Amino acid sequence: MKALVLGAGGFIGNHLVTRLKSEGYYVSGIDLNYPEFNKSACDNFIIGDLRNELFCREHITSDYQEIYQLAADMGGAGYLFSGDNDFNVMHNSAAINLNVTNIAVERKIPKIFYSSSACIYPKYNQLDPDNPRCNEDSAYPADPDSEYGWEKLFSERLYLSAYRNYNLQVRIARFHNVYGPFGTYNNGKEKAPAALCRKVAEANSGKTIEIWGTGKQTRSFLYVDDCIDGIRKLMNSDFTGPVNIGSEEKISLNEFAEMIIRISGKSISIKNVEGPVGVNGRTSHNDLVQQTINWQPKLSLLQGITKTYNWINEQIVVEKLSL
Repeated sequence: MKALVLGAGGFIGNHLVTRLKSEGYYVSGIDLNYPEFNKSACDNFIIGDLRNELFCREHITSDYQEIYQLAADMGGAGYLFSGDNDFNVMHNSAAINLNVTNIAVERKIPKIFYSSSACIYPKYNQLDPDNPRCNEDSAYPADPDSEYGWEKLFSERLYLSAYRNYNLQVRIARFHNVYGPFGTYNNGKEKAPAALCRKVAEANSGKTIEIWGTGKQTRSFLYVDDCIDGIRKLMNSDFTGPVNIGSEEKISLNEFAEMIIRISGKSISIKNVEGPVGVNGRTSHNDLVQQTINWQPKLSLLQGITKTYNWINEQIVVEKLSL
């Protein structure tokens, strides 16, 4: 089997490539950059811009039985909710998906996976941090809290219309805060798990770390290996989606930070400050994914964030030694 991973240099794409190789696939990857922290397992890694239609036509070919579309302009709260990157986030990701769907239809690609996001869910259902509503059929009436969410919702509809009109076999998953080793933690696009791990790793005992907002906002976080399991199960199923791929283990950001501090063994305090925070509550709702593809996460948050903290702490130690 030959697979093409778009966004293969990114965090989830890099892990997906490794999994596909372990399953015996020949894997090509495309991205603007190679993975940041390790060498890609791709058989063929192509550096290029998927916003460019001619580039896409050259490299998205009928040789591939499966395509995994994870390429997007995205980042954490500081990148997505500041408002400073809204046009790029919408334009860049939409351009990629318009190219990919058009060429996949023309070349009759047998099956394609699209990575959507929990950010598509309406903010009016996520006002109560203790009772967010994120089941799949709650997406409409649409009211995402960011342009990133609006673009993801548009692209879901794009892929689903290709399925209805041209029988493009699509599989769509809505990711909920995927984290783990080999993800960015210090370039301004890091998400909450990596950012909190970095802050704790950099701080000495007796110091204070800052958390945006009240810290009462809740989220669920999914370890990357569980995410990859979900992708593969969905692709091997007959279910189109969209379906949530996330954890139902809800936690506030202050509680999450306290968990990471305990893992570190340090005595660190928390200071809540103003900053972009997104919705008050967001947690995966997994009834549909369990019913359709029999998937659920294997690792607890404590297990997954321990692995992640240890990896980020190692990077921080190496950085300090190199100064």
